[in-house]
Amino acid sequence: MIERFLIEHCSATLASIKAANLCNMTFSSKEELEDQISYWSACLEPKGIHIFVLREHETRALVYVYREGLLQKELENPENAAFLKSYGYENTDIAYALNRLKTRVAECKEGFPHEIGVFLGYPLNDVLGFIKNHGSNCKGMGDWKVYGDLGEAQKTFAKFKKCREIYANLWHQGRTIWQLTVAA
Repeated sequence: MIERFLIEHCSATLASIKAANLCNMTFSSKEELEDQISYWSACLEPKGIHIFVLREHETRALVYVYREGLLQKELENPENAAFLKSYGYENTDIAYALNRLKTRVAECKEGFPHEIGVFLGYPLNDVLGFIKNHGSNCKGMGDWKVYGDLGEAQKTFAKFKKCREIYANLWHQGRTIWQLTVAA
């Protein structure tokens, strides 16, 4: 079941053109979720993909799929690191940062903590614009709301859309997630 979620929501990360993606996954039992996460983590970690459950609720899980090297670059970017520090992130170690993010997600009963945009590779100007404008007055929307360079964001959105389409087509033709995942 997780394969469909990976293709539909995480293809850009599988293709190594994006640091991370989120997907809401449904499951019938806690055991099923644990089995799926464990299985796919073991399969994809040799190719550089890591899977982390940010939140669980009844039959749904918010799953964060990331590439360690690309995520580390996002977290260590000086502007991103300073921004994250303002939200209580003491360092840029991935394990620490993801556990802090998980805590912050749990604290948000509605929506997500604003810093999640950094963890998803969104431009910091767009994350800051979203915060400043309370999600309103954006220049455009795609995979995120754009407050900075709309032209550049639209190119990125088109690249991600093309990736999703190609991955979905190949998957429907019989390629496996393993075959579609770029080794890093």
